[in-house]
Amino acid sequence: MNYLLISKELRPIAEKVESGQRISEADALALYRSNDLNTLGRIANVLRERKNGNYATYIHNRYINYSNICVLSCQFCAFAAKKRDAHAFEYAIDEIIGAVREALSLGITEVHMVGGLHPSLKMEWYLELLRRLRGLNSDLHIKAFTAIEVRHFAQRIFRMSIRETLETLREAGLGSITGGGAEIFDPIVRDQICRGKETAAEWLDVHRTWHQMGGRSTCTMLYGHVETFTQRVDHLRQLRKLQDETGGFTGFIPFAFEPQTTVLSHIKRASAFEQLRNLAVSRIYLDNIDHLTAYWVSLGLPLAQVSLSYGVDDLHGTILEEKIFHMAGATTPQQQTVAALEHAIREAGREPVQRDSYYRHISPDSTSEKRTSSTRPELACA
Repeated sequence: MNYLLISKELRPIAEKVESGQRISEADALALYRSNDLNTLGRIANVLRERKNGNYATYIHNRYINYSNICVLSCQFCAFAAKKRDAHAFEYAIDEIIGAVREALSLGITEVHMVGGLHPSLKMEWYLELLRRLRGLNSDLHIKAFTAIEVRHFAQRIFRMSIRETLETLREAGLGSITGGGAEIFDPIVRDQICRGKETAAEWLDVHRTWHQMGGRSTCTMLYGHVETFTQRVDHLRQLRKLQDETGGFTGFIPFAFEPQTTVLSHIKRASAFEQLRNLAVSRIYLDNIDHLTAYWVSLGLPLAQVSLSYGVDDLHGTILEEKIFHMAGATTPQQQTVAALEHAIREAGREPVQRDSYYRHISPDSTSEKRTSSTRPELACA
């Protein structure tokens, strides 16, 4: 690193990072308070290159929001609905299977599936859905359900412990759980934006349990609403602490709050500057999580492309359909092609590589084989 390009205030932190030392919470707070975005990018890229070289990845996946009917009424959420609401929806299993079967013919390797906390869907509905998805193609990875959904299943539907619930879901076909629902861990913030949702300790416990079972998951942060920099750092601290304990997080995915159609619509959306700063600080602080994903649905693909110079090594996926952010007012596309993602990566000077759900690189040959097998009629109808 050329220290002549590093501002005097941030030089001690840069030296720590380059020597492989862990930065402190005070260091992270200093990074958040800095407006020297170029320096933040330079420091973040030291870790990016150390962990991932010049590669930048993406996944070929399909999003499924199976229902937005939810017993909660989080203040930040424009997705959730009560059954009587005009924008409420609930897909039948056959509809979901049909959508995924069609996406398999396009070459997806993962289905990413979350919904609201549905008050009346039964345990067998979820298990049948997982079994039928697994039956479409044994190579398809099913990444599904947030920690709060898992707790809802355990307490109100399955009537089992968290571990027993996760074991039952895995037996039916669950491959990994999603990182959603973390929001900001601070209890004061949660009381303002998602009153009634699970606590930070409860979110962390679901992921801890899953990791102890040998499972992997991603982790997230929803920022740019009522939280302070100190509360962001504490959120990152708790993620880093659990990763030290379990090593089960594959990647970190922060995304900015979309205020347009929620009761928090008076809040100004995070600027491009703030989103890049948050990504860079996250990369520098979370030294034990190998991958940092820029969620282009939130950032937009042009800014996600720029973020590849601010510590990011992954552009998420093709997605094919996304409802949660778009129902909150996002105006980004609902899908990207493989060609568009690879073009964005190459323009940023990185080498594009398709990955699997665990961020492992997929060779072109193996991807081609999976695409061929996924379209075989006997597998599609299994």
